[in-house]
Amino acid sequence: MQINDIQIKWLGHAGFLIKNAKTIYIDPYNISEQKEKADLILITHSHYDHCSVADIKKIIKEGTKIILPADCQSKITKFETPIRIKIIEPGKEILDGDVKITAIPAYNTDKPFHSKEESWVGYVIKIKDTIIYHAGDTDQIPEMQKLTGHKQAGKQFIALLPIGGRFTMSAEEAAEATKLLKPSLAIPMHYGSIVGKDEDAQEFCELCKEYGIKTKILEKE
Repeated sequence: MQINDIQIKWLGHAGFLIKNAKTIYIDPYNISEQKEKADLILITHSHYDHCSVADIKKIIKEGTKIILPADCQSKITKFETPIRIKIIEPGKEILDGDVKITAIPAYNTDKPFHSKEESWVGYVIKIKDTIIYHAGDTDQIPEMQKLTGHKQAGKQFIALLPIGGRFTMSAEEAAEATKLLKPSLAIPMHYGSIVGKDEDAQEFCELCKEYGIKTKILEKE
């Protein structure tokens, strides 16, 4: 899909390709061979379906910058291709050209799978007047409140939210989170392979419609 001059592709599960002047991948997992090599790769946390060495290997080129939490670093230091690694933690920002990347906490509030103490993250990516929030593996958390002003600022605010349940928010919980975030557009993720079904994405969209939130289900590419 196209938002302004930014292309957004869903690669399945929590994986996305965001392309403008730079080619940015987030949490590539079980992806097909990609023609476009990465300028930036953002990893939310160290679980195998988010920090996948095999999939990262498919998209790196010399000079690719990989941004990740500290506990991911040891998994990706063995590539033959020279890459750059940047450690990030919640609340930190990285500027790469005209792309501003901010790490947002991502954790469970009532499940044991993603502890707040791990300092795992979601990402807010700002490219000109478009803001894309990839929530990572999370429940609805108080820190989301800080993101509510983006739409009111006249920017396109796209929220990529996990809806598969068990490890993250369910469809219903994710729809509730959109009431807080108030994005211009919400896109469901983290379903269709390990957890969650297409029906969960449909339920998410139907609930968001009741709340006046626009949604779009992307076809896997």
